[in-house]
Order: sequence, then C-alpha cells, then structure tokens
Amino acid sequence: MTSPFRFILAAGMAALGLGLAAVPAGAQGQAGRGCTSPPGLNYMICNGQRVPKPGTRVTAADGSWREETRQGNCIVVREKTATDEYKESRRCD
Repeated sequence: MTSPFRFILAAGMAALGLGLAAVPAGAQGQAGRGCTSPPGLNYMICNGQRVPKPGTRVTAADGSWREETRQGNCIVVREKTATDEYKESRRCD
C-alpha cells in the first residue's frame, strides 16, 4: 500500500473508532438531490465527492447501536453494546 492510502485508511478508522459521524450533516439532506449511487456500492457521489450512504443504524440511549446493511442476497447485522462488545453476523436468504 502507498503511504497516502495508509494515512487515509488510518484516519477513517480512527474517526469510526471515536464514534464520530461518518456522514456529514449536509450529505444526509442531499440524498435525493443531485447525488448518484453506483449500483451495488455503499456510497453516493455528491458534488464530485464520495459520501457514505446513510445506514440503518439505530442508537440507544446507553450508547449501544445496531446496523443492518444489505450485500447482495445477504444482510449483515453489526451490533455494539454499551460495554463496547462488537458483534457482526451475516444472514443469507
């Protein structure tokens, strides 16, 4: 891997690890206006920039969350408890 790619990857992982929002506030409102989504991918292109699609993450008051993402015929369920236990499961129908 090239060093710029490693830096971007590390910064992205750090942002997710700190619980920062992955989707900018302006991108959520732009989901239907001028944004295109490549088929089968989990991001949108808004104003020439790659923006993650808003997910189906449900956050509880205690800080735990649950997220479901569709990948082809499968549904990936990611869960994190308030005690920072992470679980990921895949359900294919």
